[in-house]
Amino acid sequence: MPVGTQGSVKTLHPKELKELDAQIILGNTYHLWLRPGEDIIRDFGGLHGFCCWDRPILTDSGGFQVWSLAKIRKITEEGVRFQNHLDGASMMLSPEKSMEIQAALGSDIAMLFDECPPYPCERAYAEESTNLTTRWGKRCKEWIDREQPRSGSGRQQHFGIVQGSVYADLREQSARELSALDLDGYAIGGVSVGEPEEEMFRAIDHAEPFLPANKPRYAMGLGTPPQMLEIISRGVDMFDCVHPTRSARHGLAFTEDGPIHIKNAQFERDERPLSEFCHPHVADFSRAYLRHLFKAGEILALRLLSFHNLDFYLRLINRSRSAIEAGDFATFKDDFVARYNSKSAT
Repeated sequence: MPVGTQGSVKTLHPKELKELDAQIILGNTYHLWLRPGEDIIRDFGGLHGFCCWDRPILTDSGGFQVWSLAKIRKITEEGVRFQNHLDGASMMLSPEKSMEIQAALGSDIAMLFDECPPYPCERAYAEESTNLTTRWGKRCKEWIDREQPRSGSGRQQHFGIVQGSVYADLREQSARELSALDLDGYAIGGVSVGEPEEEMFRAIDHAEPFLPANKPRYAMGLGTPPQMLEIISRGVDMFDCVHPTRSARHGLAFTEDGPIHIKNAQFERDERPLSEFCHPHVADFSRAYLRHLFKAGEILALRLLSFHNLDFYLRLINRSRSAIEAGDFATFKDDFVARYNSKSAT
């Protein structure tokens, strides 16, 4: 899922996302709540009408953004009180408020409010955090059952978020307790918060076996191309990550032979396109020209690399799906990772 934090995937037009065949994008509950506010978005027909996107949208719960405000927030049973990053005003985000905002945004998938523990994290904190996430999840479910009865094919879907830090038994506990709520899908959260890669994989392994096999599994905030393939092999279906577009804005382009830092001097006279598999919109331009755009501060540089990187990620997922259907995903993964890691993109 390309990330449209504030109702926009940075630098790209919604029609370009469709051209890349993005099936679903992600919006940020916390940021949209602060600006422009859920009431304004509701008046425009929800986030779909507001940002001119007629395909599915997933909104996060706001829990991860509150986690990032660790120095200016206080967690209680009621919810999280914090100072927002725009004007420092004191605000309260509770499970019920998170669901209310997401309902107003009109997203197709809304995430249940959770408490994301930091890394590293003491066992005692992780236990209380896991239990709090379950209690908050139950309150979210009660709000859903009261305000959004299960009826009709167009109703908002709801995913729970498994927590538990690096502790295997807490991951299992969280997965089992959230599964008992009979939600539409499940995410594995609390990853990509500074932990080593092996801990990230272990968090997936400790949660995935205890989630319903017939419902979507979603790894939040991940990852690099090899990480995504590894996590797909562990049974995960959905991803979101700012990595493709954020990296693009810093001059990093993804290719089958590994990442290219296009601002490097070695590309000053390079006539080749970024990749042999470039989308036609990008294939016309040489590496030398793309480097020039970055050095000249041209906005086109950000647009072209963002388009290219999202194309790379979306094609990788499509190729993975095809390999799964053909029964040879393991071979596809090994071949891709070997080429990506072994070659220098020069």
